Amino acid sequence: MRAGYNLPSQKETELMEFITAFLGYVLPFILVLSVLVFVHEFGHYLVARLCGVKIEVFSIGFGREIFGINDKAGTRWKFSIIPLGGYVRMFGDADASSRPKEGLGALSDAEKAVTFQFKPLWQRFAVVAAGPVTNFLFAIVVLAVLFMAVGRPFTAPKVGAVREGSAAAVAGIEPGDTVRAIGGTSIRRFEQIQQIIAINLGTSVAIMVERGGRTIDLKATPEVVEFKDNFGNSHSKGLLGISSSHTMEVEKMGPFSAIAASVSETFSMSRDILVTLRQLIVGERSSSEIGGPLQIAKLSGDFAKNGIVSLIWFMAVLSINLGLLNFFPIPLLDGGHLFFYLCEGILRRPLSDKAQEIGFRIGFGLVMLLLVFATWNDLVSLRVVDFIKRLAS
Repeated sequence: MRAGYNLPSQKETELMEFITAFLGYVLPFILVLSVLVFVHEFGHYLVARLCGVKIEVFSIGFGREIFGINDKAGTRWKFSIIPLGGYVRMFGDADASSRPKEGLGALSDAEKAVTFQFKPLWQRFAVVAAGPVTNFLFAIVVLAVLFMAVGRPFTAPKVGAVREGSAAAVAGIEPGDTVRAIGGTSIRRFEQIQQIIAINLGTSVAIMVERGGRTIDLKATPEVVEFKDNFGNSHSKGLLGISSSHTMEVEKMGPFSAIAASVSETFSMSRDILVTLRQLIVGERSSSEIGGPLQIAKLSGDFAKNGIVSLIWFMAVLSINLGLLNFFPIPLLDGGHLFFYLCEGILRRPLSDKAQEIGFRIGFGLVMLLLVFATWNDLVSLRVVDFIKRLAS
């Protein structure tokens, strides 16, 4: 060993490992989030331009600008320093939250013609709804391309084995049965069974099977089991206790069947997300399952390590989540604006400035509270808190 050279301490080794792991997830996270934010905001931008609204700023990220350019229409396209979202600021907006500027009544007729706030109600509604709608369209297109280029996992929904004492055994499901429907949803693949049962936490579900050329209606109550994710967090899922008699294949599709399958998959994912959200609200699931930006970054890195196809699939799933989130009627989100427009359509007048201001403050508080709670869950689940404690000790 050379004189003067000291081996790194355990703390220094842990710090270097932490930094290396952090950098391994930052780039995929920024890539995934930037693409999804661009897709979402481009939906707003495109419909706004079609409606004749002037766009002042199109930003990926918040805060201070890193770099940007101006186009011929006078829009500033830029990247900002905080990569946790983005915004389109239209003519007449006071800030990134699209609150109207003061003194709009003093604008000239030419300025009013390109001002978002002076557009008909249906156009304002369309501009705001275009963001989350584009997220769903993006997911549909991405999934369809994957189904055509790579294929979709396919396992025939025929039961090969039934675990003794399982929910399936109690319900009367037998080896050789072919599952045709669960809870009114037609079943074509074994993967659908797993997807539907996984979010069913201990409630009875109707199952239709085909046996010996005839259909039989059964009822099963999936067993609730605990499992740990890559972060070491415990999650709950439903388990039926069956396995397929067929091996998994990869099914490549033509354009029309791929689009139909991607629409169906997007609908199924949306339904599962909403069911999971309801379970969180009523307490059927632990609030520790709520993840924030750090877990998204961790998942981005994990999926990136599994290859580009895996990362693209993750982007489609995250795009659906983003689209659903923005439809929630929370002021500050797109859904909050849409709620105000619905009220305007019913009342035949906009809500008062005071009512909208109160709504925005409440919405901001809710969003920040959720962000802080989710980030704390991230810090705990990713062992960042324990890591900091070890460094300080």
